[in-house]
Amino acid sequence: MIEFSTRQILVNASPADCFDVVIDFERYPQWAPDIKEARVLRRDDNGHGGLVAFRAAAMGRSVTYTLKYFYGSNPLRVAWRLVKGDQVRHIDGEYELAPSSDDGGKTLITYSIAAEPAVPLPGFVKRRAASRIMQTALDQLRRRVESVVAGKAPGRG
Repeated sequence: MIEFSTRQILVNASPADCFDVVIDFERYPQWAPDIKEARVLRRDDNGHGGLVAFRAAAMGRSVTYTLKYFYGSNPLRVAWRLVKGDQVRHIDGEYELAPSSDDGGKTLITYSIAAEPAVPLPGFVKRRAASRIMQTALDQLRRRVESVVAGKAPGRG
């Protein structure tokens, strides 16, 4: 059964700054602890990763999967779909990056994912794992974006 989850986080950066970090796949292993390797196999006409292969740690195992990426605007969107994977049957997801209505200098990131592992797991185990993965992913993304933006601040460097 496919599990669907969505979460939001407010990031102290512009949507464009968030987008730049989200699509910098080769650097994921530097800030996303579960991602051990990310390789862009094919780029789209804008130079963005169109097909990306990952190796990750998941529940004590090494997992490999390849995702196809799609990009949109208004608000900025980065969506993906599983092409192949050794421990997963289904992964569809999306980041939506929108200016915060409360503060124009911040971005509300909505992260949605639908996933189904190849190995049957009890529902509560899947939900707990999905919740942990999503929270960690968003927290690590926020930290990465805010550190990159702080590094670009005037007087730095």
